[in-house]
Amino acid sequence: MSLRDEPAAEQEASEATQLRRCMNDLVSVLSLAAVWSGHDESMVATTLLEAVVRLHRLDFAYLRAKSENDQSIEEWARSAPRSSLEGDARRLGQALEPYLAGGPRASARGLRGVCDGGAVSIAVMPLGLDGPVATLVVGSARLDFPTQMERLLLQVATNQAALAFMEARRVARLQRDAKARIRDGELELRMLVDSVPHLVGAVSPDGHMLLMNLAATTYLGSSLEDGVGAQAWRDRFYHADDREAMQQSVRQAIAGAPQDGEARIRRHDGEYRWFSVRHEALRDERGGLIRLYASAVDIHDRKAAEDRIRGENLALREQIDTASMFEDIVGVSQPLQAVLVQVSRVAPTDSTVLITGETGTGKELVARAIHKRSRRSARAFITVNCAALPPSLVASELFGHEKGAFTGAVQSRQGRFELADGGTVFLDEIGELPLEAQLMLLRVLQEREFERVGGSRPIRTDVRVIAATNQDLTEAIAQKTFRADLYYRLNVFPIETPPLRDRQQDIVLLVEYFGHRLARRMGRRLRGIDKQSLHRLQRYPWPGNVRELQNIVERALIVSDSDTLVISERWLSEQAPRRPTDAISTSETLADHERQAIESALHTSKGRVAGPFGAAQRLGLPSTTLESKIKALAIDKRRFKV
Repeated sequence: MSLRDEPAAEQEASEATQLRRCMNDLVSVLSLAAVWSGHDESMVATTLLEAVVRLHRLDFAYLRAKSENDQSIEEWARSAPRSSLEGDARRLGQALEPYLAGGPRASARGLRGVCDGGAVSIAVMPLGLDGPVATLVVGSARLDFPTQMERLLLQVATNQAALAFMEARRVARLQRDAKARIRDGELELRMLVDSVPHLVGAVSPDGHMLLMNLAATTYLGSSLEDGVGAQAWRDRFYHADDREAMQQSVRQAIAGAPQDGEARIRRHDGEYRWFSVRHEALRDERGGLIRLYASAVDIHDRKAAEDRIRGENLALREQIDTASMFEDIVGVSQPLQAVLVQVSRVAPTDSTVLITGETGTGKELVARAIHKRSRRSARAFITVNCAALPPSLVASELFGHEKGAFTGAVQSRQGRFELADGGTVFLDEIGELPLEAQLMLLRVLQEREFERVGGSRPIRTDVRVIAATNQDLTEAIAQKTFRADLYYRLNVFPIETPPLRDRQQDIVLLVEYFGHRLARRMGRRLRGIDKQSLHRLQRYPWPGNVRELQNIVERALIVSDSDTLVISERWLSEQAPRRPTDAISTSETLADHERQAIESALHTSKGRVAGPFGAAQRLGLPSTTLESKIKALAIDKRRFKV
């Protein structure tokens, strides 16, 4: 290559370099759309200015845009690091005002007062397709600015910026409209919530109260402006006895499903009223907590009505129980009512009760009534017939035994006191309990613990003891067959059941009660009771008491073919206990006959009156009746004991 061709080569290289630079600048300009896409006007403006200053190596770039309603003007400016301009948009705009006021110009040279008084070449570029939305002014100290390529690139950039401005304004307009709709919706929703008569509140995830409706602020006399937080709100307005339940309801609502409960909320005048409170959580699509809502409905009047009805029902139930039917105890006679009053008083306590009375007077029914009206009513009621237990097995039956404790004890077994833990043990015929078992029972009453037969580990028990007997225990104490210390432990609250002969008013009620109940069991229908039969029943002394009456009624239903109950007089005469004929002498008086028969029976039973082998059983008499006769005839039972 000759020296003559060197300038041409250098020129070609310079043009190639310039072309590459222009291509790079064009790519950079075209990529601006991706940078400012989705952003507001300010982002579009600053991105455009920074790009043109950097790409064209300008001294400054200035952009002015009117608002969409032409009410205000926005200005932005950028300057090159080497420029003496500080990028002050307002100062720069004032200097450029003569050029902007006259409309956009292709260029203006000799602009002074911008770069330390030096000359600056500028280009004014409008942004807009159907009309200008903004005006771009760029300036450079280079005398050849702007070149044709620079002007082309600036035009591409301004066209893109115009589209971005229009899109940003459209998005901003949509956002303003959406915010207005949301604001209007919130206002309408707040008006709707305020119209609800119930108390409504909303709590943020961090526990701050966000909303209380008009009903809540009016009821409480407090507003959100008071700075009351959710926890402080509960502590301040919930009744102290209900706060823990409400806090638990909130925790459960946050953890899972909506929760309902009842609580008392204090009104602005200090009065507490009952509300049904519901807590419900609002969550996002990922399950995160957004809000916790609480709503409260006033139920105070309803609860007051329910309490009033409940009280009336309770009073009616107590009146019915006391007047005629107390559990299965039927009657309105004064002696029976006195017993029921005693039952009502002692039932709620845990006191030991001793029930005395003749056979068949309903001692077990009285014991069951006490249990059912006690706090132990949901637990077991265990009945033990002390007279029916073999002496060798009494301790095992009452307190249980360990495996191998005696012959036949192939496995451990719980006794009645363990089975009745938390409930009631009813010891019927307590006077027949052997002395050894009496001592064990005394320990249970004193120390509330016992040991199984063959065991060494003390077992604690929480059992209420109700005992019953048809014997005179004071006489048994005198005869050394019953422990005095146990008697005093049992006789905390004595109740004596009256014999049926002292309850004449109750006989008709009992006949009707047993008659209808037994008739239903037999599939029969009972319409009435024969009047003559009623007279016979009322004249009869009933030595077997209520149990004997029930048996008579059942017999009448079995043999009767009609729907009227008829009692044969012959049945009543047959019920009278017969004395042994071998002890009767026609030449002796009735008193002598009775004395001889009783003494003979006492001799055979070795002085024992009650029990399966006692004199009363041999004579066919209730033990209480026999005790009365022994006392009347002045018979000394002790001389028959061996």
